[in-house]
Amino acid sequence: MSTPTIESAPGPSGEPTPPRPRLLAMEGQTWREVSYLLANLPCTIVGFVYAVTTLALGGGLAVTVIGLPLLAVALGGARLLGRFERGRARALLRVRVEEPSPLPRRRGAGFLAGLWQALSDPVGWRAMLFSLVRLPWGVLTFSVTLVGLLVLWPVLPFLIRLLSDADRAMVRGLLSPSDELEKRIAELESDRGVVVDTAAADLRRIERDLHDGAQARLVNLAMGLGLAKEKLAEGTADATVAAMVDEAHGEVKLALQELRDLARGIHPAVLTDRGLGAALSSLAARCTVPVRATVELPERPAAAIEGIAYFTVSELLQNISKHSRARTASVDVWRSGDRLLLRVEDDGRGGARLDGGSGLAGLAERLDAVDGVFTVDSPAGGPTVATAELPWRARPAAEGG
Repeated sequence: MSTPTIESAPGPSGEPTPPRPRLLAMEGQTWREVSYLLANLPCTIVGFVYAVTTLALGGGLAVTVIGLPLLAVALGGARLLGRFERGRARALLRVRVEEPSPLPRRRGAGFLAGLWQALSDPVGWRAMLFSLVRLPWGVLTFSVTLVGLLVLWPVLPFLIRLLSDADRAMVRGLLSPSDELEKRIAELESDRGVVVDTAAADLRRIERDLHDGAQARLVNLAMGLGLAKEKLAEGTADATVAAMVDEAHGEVKLALQELRDLARGIHPAVLTDRGLGAALSSLAARCTVPVRATVELPERPAAAIEGIAYFTVSELLQNISKHSRARTASVDVWRSGDRLLLRVEDDGRGGARLDGGSGLAGLAERLDAVDGVFTVDSPAGGPTVATAELPWRARPAAEGG
């Protein structure tokens, strides 16, 4: 920070007069800090009055039915005051402070659960504390800054910086997200949208497959059997009826196969009955590229983790079949500490990217939504190595296996 420029001019007798300050020569940031410190007094008065009034009313009426709801509303208002103060600090003090995550909305939660969630909001309580402790500081900074503008100009920039640094520390300490938990909540709120979109897309796919596949075949089957019934009723049980029945039998087999494939796409029976090793071996056998599958797990993980691992490998093997031009591939699954690790490698042409439109970006988003990690190493010419990490959760005894 630059100090104020000082000039000397000769007096009437030719002697230099005392230097005069050029306050307007101070840096723009210094003037922003001066504005912030002068505005501290009215802002802290408003915050202090709000905090004292609402806490007194909410605490005094806590024995009634309106006391605790009033206190919950007051904490919500304190959040708004904290947002205002963060915005003021960002604009004038150039403080980089993130917005805390909003209170998560729990669907189906009752009134008491929502009330307890609001009353236990750490962001609201810290903002309330900020409003309470700031009044003496607001009076001090307003007074010192005002006096400094009048008589303490030689040291004014240093004084302003000292006071504004203290304000920066208060804003960071009381109004910024205090721990990783709040940041994690914000991330999970964002990831929840990915999970919802993925589930909706899966439901649309299932509906489309049922409508265009098995349902259409069953309709044709019903029509064919109806015609065959009419022929039998007419007493014309000839080769035409036999052909209709034979065709209907073929439609039944095709419809059953499509339903099995659809059920396998939702959740394969072999995964439920025999676990990840057998399910991945089945996937490897159906892949158009020879695949070696190795699963080394001391026990079965939770059903949800097992399902995610299965469908991750399934999508990766589909990509290998469609895009890699590989001759061989391998799948390895093992546990390391509290993580389940998957590694899928092929000797194809390489060049796979998370933004390459092959579904890998969506796969990475889905894994991230469950606190997983997905990486792809695929130089031009190969090989391609895709690695996924999932949180390990043991399978509860009630799930069996």
